Amino acid sequence: MKTAELAANNLERSIHVLIVDDELPFTEMVQALLEVEPGIEVVGTAPDGKQAVALALELAPDVIVMDISMPVMNGLDATREICGQNPTASILILTGGSNVVDVDEARMVGAAAYLTKDRIAGELVAEIRNLGAE
Repeated sequence: MKTAELAANNLERSIHVLIVDDELPFTEMVQALLEVEPGIEVVGTAPDGKQAVALALELAPDVIVMDISMPVMNGLDATREICGQNPTASILILTGGSNVVDVDEARMVGAAAYLTKDRIAGELVAEIRNLGAE
C-alpha cells in the first residue's frame, strides 16, 4: 500500500478500549465519555482483574483503562499478567489517589500510563489517544 493509503487507514481505524473497574456507575460514566469521542470505541468492560485478563486476550484492545483497587484480582496483578502475555499491551492505570508507591508499582508491572480519577475528565481522552497511537 502507498503511504497515503496507510495513513488514511490509520485515521479511519478506531482506538479500541477495554474499561476495567468494579464500580458500575464509574464504568458507565467513562464509557459514556469515550463513546462520544470520534476514533475511540469501547469494545468491552470488566468488573475485576480476572475478567480483564480474559477479555484483554480475547478482544486485544489497543488501550486498557484499569482501576487499581478491585475484588477478585486487583489492577496491578491484572496488569502484570496481561503484560506478561502481551508485552505490547497499553494499560492506563486509574486510581482514586496519587500514592507514589502505586505509581511506581504500576510502572514496574508494565503500565504505560497512570491517571488519578479526579483528573479523568480533562486527561483521559488525551492519554487514550496518546497510547493508541503507539
